[in-house]
Amino acid sequence: MTMPGSDRDLVMEALRGRTVAFEALVRRHLRAAYAVALARTGSPHDAEDVCQDSFIAALERLKSLRDPDRFGPWLLEIVRNRSLNLIRSRRVRDAEPIEAADRRAGGTDPGSETERSILREDLLEALGRLDETRREIALLHDVEGWRHAEIATRLGMPEGTVRYHLHEARRTLRERLAVRYGKEIRE
Repeated sequence: MTMPGSDRDLVMEALRGRTVAFEALVRRHLRAAYAVALARTGSPHDAEDVCQDSFIAALERLKSLRDPDRFGPWLLEIVRNRSLNLIRSRRVRDAEPIEAADRRAGGTDPGSETERSILREDLLEALGRLDETRREIALLHDVEGWRHAEIATRLGMPEGTVRYHLHEARRTLRERLAVRYGKEIRE
């Protein structure tokens, strides 16, 4: 059995109790939700937790969604709020992740694994220094492959503003990474 194509159709089916419809919404919006959560939290594990909590909250509140066509932006707002709540609660305790300690203790392929680890840490640090809006736009565009118009619609801002924030995010990332690697990094 095929599911309807639009978010509106899927929301309406989910409200009728069809779990397969909500599962289709999750599959459709999971990557974007993860990108937003990662942009806000800076941690892949926290982003996964935020996504799971956000989808549960969305399911519980689905009846309160005023415009089923806007499920995506509504969900991303839940993700943003859940991310902010997680960040606030985690500030109380700031511990090193287990995997970071494992990397320091030694890995399977020290050369390439260390190089990838350093690059990943540098990228995450550089992304972490961007403001949330620019980080979110950069991840949605450059990692998830969204178009400017899609991002503008989802974030509720003009397309030109999205382009400006993406340009500034990339410029800032190039500058920060160039300091580390001692050369100009081009777009």
